[in-house]
Amino acid sequence: MRALCATDLSAASEATIENETCLDCLGRIGVRTVHLVTVVPANVHAGMPGVDFEERRRRGLDRYRSVIEDAGFGVETHVVRGTPHRRLNGLAETVRADLSVVGSRGQSPLENRVIGSTARNLARTTVVPLLVNRVERAADDPDVLREHLFRRILFATDFSEHADRAFDAFSYLRHAAEEATLVHVRSPKDGGPADGVDPDERLAERASTLEAWGIETRTEVRRGDPAEEILAAEAAMTPSTVLVGSKGRSRIRRLLLGSVSEEVVARASANVFLVPPPRAV
Repeated sequence: MRALCATDLSAASEATIENETCLDCLGRIGVRTVHLVTVVPANVHAGMPGVDFEERRRRGLDRYRSVIEDAGFGVETHVVRGTPHRRLNGLAETVRADLSVVGSRGQSPLENRVIGSTARNLARTTVVPLLVNRVERAADDPDVLREHLFRRILFATDFSEHADRAFDAFSYLRHAAEEATLVHVRSPKDGGPADGVDPDERLAERASTLEAWGIETRTEVRRGDPAEEILAAEAAMTPSTVLVGSKGRSRIRRLLLGSVSEEVVARASANVFLVPPPRAV
C-alpha cells in the first residue's frame, strides 16, 4: 500500500510523521511506501525578496524522510505548488495512493472543533480514503491525541453502499485493530426496519465478520439525530478512530461529504478515517 502524507512542516504535521506508534500502525495495515508532500502556495514566488520556500521545504522533507526510512518504509518526497487540497488530490491519483494522511489540531476548550482549512477541504473532496489525525491544539510541541491509530474503531453505518464501502476497509485495518463498536442510528422519522431486516441483525452479521478476524466487537442501535448520536457514542467509547463513509453529491462538486460525515469529521475528538465513493468519471 502507498500512503500520501501531507505536511506544511509545522509542529502539528511533525507530530504525526515523527510518532513511532503512528508509523507502526500504518505499517501494520500494509503501508510500505510513504509519499511525503508539501504544497507551496500559488501566491508565493521564488523571486520574492527573502523567500525561498521550495528549498526550505525540500530540506524539511529530507529531515522527515530519514525518520520514516528508519521505520522501514520506502519514501518519496514531493514539493508542489498550487492550492493545497487540489494538488494533494491530484498527486494522490498520480502516485496511486491507497490513502492520505493529514494532521488536524485538536479541540479548543472555548470553541467547537473546526478542522483546518486544508484538512476540511480534503475531507470534502478526497479521492482516496483519508485519515484525519488529531493533534494537540494548545501546545508548542504538540503530540497526536490517539497514537494507536486503529486499535479501537467506532464504525458508523446507515447500511448504505457508502457505509458498506467504509466497512470493507476493515479488510486491512483489521491488522491493527483490537476492538470495534458498530453503531447504527435510527432517526425519529425512520419507519420500520429497512427491507424488513432488523438493524440489530444487520449489525450482528458485520460483527461476526470482525470477530472471525479476532476483533472484539460490540454493536449498538441508537435513536435520535444521526450525527449527534454518533458523536455521543464516540464520547462514550473514546475510540482511536471513527470510520465513516461519505457520499458524492454531484459530478461537478465531486465527493462532497454528506451532512452526517461532515459533522463527524469536524467535531469528533478521535481520528477520523473517511472512505469516499469511487471518483465520478
